[in-house]
Amino acid sequence: MTFILFILILGLIIFIHELGHFIMAKKHGIYVYEFSLGFGPKLFSFHRKNDETEYMIKLIPLGGYVMLAGETDEDDKKIKEEQKLYNKSFLQKMSVMLAGVFNNFVLGFIIIFILGLIYGTSFSTNKLYDLEKDYPLYKAGARNGDAILKINNTSIKNFDDVELALALAGEGKTIKITIKHKDNKVDTYKVKPKYDEESKSYFYGISIKSVKGKGLIDAFKYACVKLVSIFKGLIIIIISLFTGKLGINSLSGPVGIYKVVGEASKGNMAVYSLLYLTAYLSINVGFMNILPFPAFDGGQAFLLIVEKIIRKKISTKVKAIINGIGFALLMILMVYVTIKDIINF
Repeated sequence: MTFILFILILGLIIFIHELGHFIMAKKHGIYVYEFSLGFGPKLFSFHRKNDETEYMIKLIPLGGYVMLAGETDEDDKKIKEEQKLYNKSFLQKMSVMLAGVFNNFVLGFIIIFILGLIYGTSFSTNKLYDLEKDYPLYKAGARNGDAILKINNTSIKNFDDVELALALAGEGKTIKITIKHKDNKVDTYKVKPKYDEESKSYFYGISIKSVKGKGLIDAFKYACVKLVSIFKGLIIIIISLFTGKLGINSLSGPVGIYKVVGEASKGNMAVYSLLYLTAYLSINVGFMNILPFPAFDGGQAFLLIVEKIIRKKISTKVKAIINGIGFALLMILMVYVTIKDIINF
C-alpha cells in the first residue's frame, strides 16, 4: 500500500508539472514530440487523433518530461520553423519554462485549501499557551502569554517557524530562545530538551496558541499562509545548505519520501496527512525547479534572461553542455542521498 501511495503521489505531482509545460507549449503552437511520465524503458504509449504528440508511461516513476521541437539543433526538418521553441518570443519561451512550476504551486495551494474546507483551519501565533511546568521552557523562565521572538537565528511568527527552527537546530540540541514577556521585557534562554523514553523523542515544552476557523474565507487564508510559510522554510533551508548550517546529509531523496509516505499513511488522520504531504512535496518540487541551476526549469529561464541581457542567442549546443553538466551533478547528488536514505531506512 505504501508503494502504491508513493507512486500515486509522485505521479500526480510529476503529471501536473509536465502538464504545465505541455499546455503552454501547445498554446504557443510549439510542436510537442513526447509527453512522458517516468524514465527508462517504455511500458506503453498512445497517440490521440490529429495530435502529433506521443503520450507514454515509462518504467521508473521518478520524473517526466515534455520533448519540444526547437530544444536542439537536430530537429526534424519537416517541422515548420514557427513550430520550434527557439523561434518563439522571450515571453512565450519563459511561460513554457515556468508553467510547470506554476502548476505545482497551484496544486499545493488547492489541496491545502480543500483540507481547510473539510477539516477546518488552525492559525497559530508566536504566543505561548498552556505551558507544562515539568518541561524545560517553563523551567527556563517562560510563561503563558509570552511571545517567542527567535529560536537561534530564526525569527518566529507562528508554529511553522518553530518547527523549522527546531529542524535546523537538529534533534536533541540545546537551543537559544528569545522570549518577549507580557511586561515587554526580553530574555534569551538556553534550553536543553527533555528526552522521553516512551516515545523516544525530545521535548522542549513549546506550546503555541492557535485560533480555529472554518468556511471559504478562512480556508483561502489558511492556504495562503501555508504556501508562504512553506516557501519561506524552503528558502531558509537552501540558504542554510550554502552557508553550512545544514549539511548534505540533511537532504532526502525518493527513499526518504517513501519512508515519510509510509509514516503519513498511519493513524486516524492518514488522509489529511497524505494530502498535506502531497501539497508540501508539490510546492517543494515547484520551488526546486525555479532555482537557477542547470537542468532545472529555473536554469533554462536564467539562460533566457542572459540571452535577453546580452542580446545574443546562446547556441543549443552550449545549452546542452551546460544542462548536461548540471544533470550529471544532480544525479551524483541523487545517488549519494539515495544510498544514505537506504542505509538509514
